[in-house]
This record gives sequence, structure tokens and C-alpha cells, in this order.
Amino acid sequence: MMEKVVKKRQLLLTEGNVWKTLILYCLPLFGSAMFQQIYSLVDLLIVGNFSADGEAALTAVGEATIILNVLLAFALGANGGLSVVVAKHCGSGDNKGVRETVNTALITFGVMCALVMTVGFSCGKVFMTVLEVEDYIVADSISYLYIYTGSLPFVFAYNLGCGILAALGDSKTPFIFLVMSSVLNIGLDFLFVCGLHADVAGAAWATFISQALATILTVVVLVKKLTKIKSEEKPKKFNKVICKDLLAAAIPVILQNSFVSVGNFFVQKRINQISVGAAAGFTAAFKLISLANTAVGNMVSGIANFSSQNKAAGNFGRVKLGVLAGMVYCVAISIIFATIFACFPSFFTKMFITDPSEDALNCSISFLRYVSLFLPVVCVKLVCDGVVRGCGGNVGFTVSTFSDLIIRVAFVYILTGIGWGFNGVCAAWMIGWALGMLVAVGFYFGIKCLRGYTITGKQKALKNV
Repeated sequence: MMEKVVKKRQLLLTEGNVWKTLILYCLPLFGSAMFQQIYSLVDLLIVGNFSADGEAALTAVGEATIILNVLLAFALGANGGLSVVVAKHCGSGDNKGVRETVNTALITFGVMCALVMTVGFSCGKVFMTVLEVEDYIVADSISYLYIYTGSLPFVFAYNLGCGILAALGDSKTPFIFLVMSSVLNIGLDFLFVCGLHADVAGAAWATFISQALATILTVVVLVKKLTKIKSEEKPKKFNKVICKDLLAAAIPVILQNSFVSVGNFFVQKRINQISVGAAAGFTAAFKLISLANTAVGNMVSGIANFSSQNKAAGNFGRVKLGVLAGMVYCVAISIIFATIFACFPSFFTKMFITDPSEDALNCSISFLRYVSLFLPVVCVKLVCDGVVRGCGGNVGFTVSTFSDLIIRVAFVYILTGIGWGFNGVCAAWMIGWALGMLVAVGFYFGIKCLRGYTITGKQKALKNV
């Protein structure tokens, strides 16, 4: 028997004005992404400005981060997969399904976390060798990588907690806790790097402690919320069917993030072959571009949850209006980022490196100035991908991700191989995003359940639209 979810706020995404509902739901997700990025941004800012050799320290953190992003893809996939499945059960009023999904996810993704940590600890030096990292920064890169890998249980737990709360309609609580831990992270960075002169390792420990705090607070609130969701039947500790649903929803997200990260891994290898200055400049610029993409990407996760809940409730016209609203919000944000980065690339580069070499400065400026102009383009792709995933189109989502990645990596090697140098890297990013956007839009228009539904007429006249 299906029962209504206890709190009305948990059904927020299927009720109320779409434009207002979506912005109130997605803004905390946007804020959470911004503050999550602050963790690594502050690490780069402080080690780049206060370490004995700022440019070398910045490069060391950047090299480790390229590897970590491959590992973190699994945590982000766990978040995305869990939130979509919980949102589906929540939208249909299935409390038992919500509880069983959470129980099953803890076991499934706990095992995944252990496997990812094993890879991180056992293959760190191999990754550094493949990346062709310069000998004088390998020790710092390995130190940062291993400390961060040790924090992965907290990263997984936090992302799972955020995914569940967001699917239940509460995107504010994780944001508040993340703000608190980000402030702590900044303070600890100054203490470890500036006060104790721990440099790269100190930045990693500051992140470790801050993430642990955010995770503990999120889990405490989550447990309280879950105890209030009652069901007539006792939920199972592990449900094989739900496990398949979780993996089906999570694997495309994992593939998206991991393949993108693997692609960036090989791009970084190519950039390392260009020059040390190019590696430092790319680290600074890429982190800023990633800030914009991750912020929009988190909002897209909200749009995916919105689509999943309303699809489960049969509100197909509402899904389409949600896509329009989400597209407007996300593109507007990406235009702001693009304008700032394109107009002030030198200023942002020098925020990370006090006295950058001419090579590092030129490479960073080029990447920020040209690639940022295509942020609205990739934003359209991300929104279409999110709706396709929320509506169960995992194959289309995966193919869209593959196309973008393969095109970008291929063009990096092609264009740098014919003498374009670092400009070839910039051009490859723009070409990949543009063609990837076309593929994503094509899959969006192929969603069967949305065909024939419009956002005019009866659907628009309804009060809850």
C-alpha cells in the first residue's frame, strides 16, 4: 500500500509555482557547489601564495586533483543515483521505498567507497608516473593525494546525505553545514600552511577535517528526518531490485564524471609535455572554469530530481516548464561567470600565483578568456543531460557524456600535435562543448514521455504550474 510522505515539504517539487519552486530548491544546491569548490580553491590560493615555492606547490595540488577527480566521480555518482531513486519513490508517495533505498544505498556505496580508496592508496605513484609529473613536485602531490583519499568515507557519506535530503525537498540543510565547514577550512588552511608551514600536506589536512565536520552534521539531521518517515511494512535492510535501480541511475553519473576526469587526466599529461608553466597556468584557469561548471551542475542535479519526482507523479507538462525555468536560471548564471572570467583573466590568475612565470600567466589567461565564452553552451548541454537522466534516459545521458569527452581529448592531441601548443587545448574545449551540446539537445527531444505535452493551455492554467 502506498502512503503519503509525511511532510508536505518532501513533496515540494510536485507542487506550487514551477519558477519559484525550482529557484528556491536549486539555489541552496548552487550555494553548496560553490562552497564545495571553495575547499579546493582555498587550498590553491593559500599554497600558491604562502608556500616557499608557490608555483610548484600550486602545480603539485593541481596534479593530485586531476587524479582525485577520477576517484571523486564515484562519490558524485552515488549522490546523483541515490537522489533520483529517492525522488522517484517520494514523488509516488512510497515511504517504504524511500527507507529501503536509503538502507540499500548505504551498503552498496559503502563497498564502492572501500574499493575506490584501495585504488587511490595502491596506485597513487603509478598515476604520477603516467602523468609524467616533474620529480621535484611528486612528493607533495603524493602527500596531498593520500591524505585526501583517506577522507573519502566522509566525502561519500556527505554526498549520500545531500542526495537524500535534496530528493526529499530539503536542499538548505546541507548548504548551511557546508558554509560552516568552509569557514573552518579557510581558518585551518591559514593555520597549517601559514602558521605551521605544512604547505601542501597542511592544505590537505585542513580539507580532511572540514569535510568530516560537514559530514557528521549532515548525517545527524538525516537520521532524524528518516525516523519520521513511517511505513506500514518494515523496510528491508537490502533490496536487490532497488540496488539495481541505484546502480542504473548512479553508473551513468559515475561514467560522466569519471570519463570526464579520465579525459582531463590525459589532457593534463599532454599539458605537462608542453611546459611546467603551461601546467601551472592550466591548474589555475581550469579550477575557475570548474567552479562555474560545478555550480551549474549542482543546479542541474536539482532539475533532474524535479523531473524525476514530477515524472513519477505524472506531471509531464510541469517537467517541460521546469526545463524552461531551469535553462533560464542556469544560462544566466553561466553568462555571469563567462563575463567575469573573460574580462579579468590576469587578475584571477594572479590570485593563485603571486609571481607567475610569463608562460604560466599567458596560458591561464588564454584558457580563461576563450573557454569561458562557451560556458553558456555547456550549460545547455548539462541541463538537457539532467532532464534526460531524471526521466530515466540513462543511455542517452551516457552517450552524450562520451561524445563531449572523446571529442575534447581527441582535439587536444590533434591540435597540439600540429603545432597549436596550448591554444590547441583551449580550442579543443570549445569544440567539444559545442558538439556535445548538440548531442545532448537531440536526446532531450527524444524523451518519449514528454512528447505531446506542452507548457501552454490546460497545463499552464493549472495552479501548481
